Amino acid sequence: MNIRSLGQVPYDTTYKDMQAFTAERRSETPDELWICEHPPVFTQGLAGRVDHLLAPGTIPVVQTNRGGQVTYHGPGQVVAYPLIDLQRAGYYVKEFVYRVEEAVIRTLGAFQVTGHRVAGAPGIYVRLDDPFSHAMLPQRPQRRVPGEPAPEPDFTGLGKVAALGIKVSRHCTYHGVALNVAMDLQPFERINPCGYMGLRTVDLSTIGVAVSWDEAAHVLGQKLSATLSP
Repeated sequence: MNIRSLGQVPYDTTYKDMQAFTAERRSETPDELWICEHPPVFTQGLAGRVDHLLAPGTIPVVQTNRGGQVTYHGPGQVVAYPLIDLQRAGYYVKEFVYRVEEAVIRTLGAFQVTGHRVAGAPGIYVRLDDPFSHAMLPQRPQRRVPGEPAPEPDFTGLGKVAALGIKVSRHCTYHGVALNVAMDLQPFERINPCGYMGLRTVDLSTIGVAVSWDEAAHVLGQKLSATLSP
């Protein structure tokens, strides 16, 4: 996998570049991982509802073709876009999502933070009262009886530290994951993050972890490269 560090780049330009790369790639095209940050922008997924945009103000809103609802990107957030040929890698979309989340969990672990999954809600969360606790969440994903409906996500006591949204075209992925490092979190209060009213969004700095954007980007890039290997 080729890892490309893009620095701070406009979201809409990067979005178009991902689409072009995916449309033009061939079976022999190497996978790539783009790591960057964006100027302030709200992005809407295909299922995005306008009522989840509470007060965007002067921050632009970009409609996208990824899954999910509205989220925010801004300086101090590491955004990673894995451009993976799943057919060649040998795993399906559900496992791809699991592997991306696992890379975030391992990245947080490198900074002694315990990341958690929540049943029915993609992304990675931390305990607000003790981000370093290893105790399992009662609302973690668990095996269900066939036909049993998915549980309603329960965010009690949690803050979201990483959001995920992807698109798959011709077995190839784009869009990706955003890890909050040290950023202005106020814009998250202008939306229902990922479509959930009252969901608390946090970054590493607010839970007591002092790490630079460069260091977090490096670790996340290495963890993604490892977990997404065929």
